[in-house]
Amino acid sequence: MSKIPMTKQGADALRTELERLKKVDRPRIVQAIAEAREHGDLKENAEYHAAREQQGFCEGRIQEIEGKLSNAQVIDISQIPESGKVIFGTTVVIINVDTEEEKTYQIVGDDEADVKSNKISINSPIARGLIGKEEGDVAVIITPGGEVEYEIDSVRHL
Repeated sequence: MSKIPMTKQGADALRTELERLKKVDRPRIVQAIAEAREHGDLKENAEYHAAREQQGFCEGRIQEIEGKLSNAQVIDISQIPESGKVIFGTTVVIINVDTEEEKTYQIVGDDEADVKSNKISINSPIARGLIGKEEGDVAVIITPGGEVEYEIDSVRHL
């Protein structure tokens, strides 16, 4: 399996979630199952079935996170010298050439992408169009509404 690019912040967030699942959620669910068993007949015990379902989700998420972390290529952008070039992890300010609308995005891994936080996936059309370009370059991004030209105003390593 190939390595999955991930920022240091994204990897830290996954590790924090994994810690919570293992040390808080898992014991709570085990306790809920034990309490539900004490109520008797398991066939018609909704609390027991709900707790078992929660356990399945929790264990599945633990496995998913462990798999992602084991295949992660963690990139700490703050350790890479600034070159003005758009690379994974950089924060890019782009200006729409036609409307002069300014947008700021950080290019992150698939799991970290959150448009509301201005974090876009390395695999998104915008990021693919920006990667490798430098400050002052114009990138042509193919969108559902047609081609849009963006000028790269600045590239920061945060």
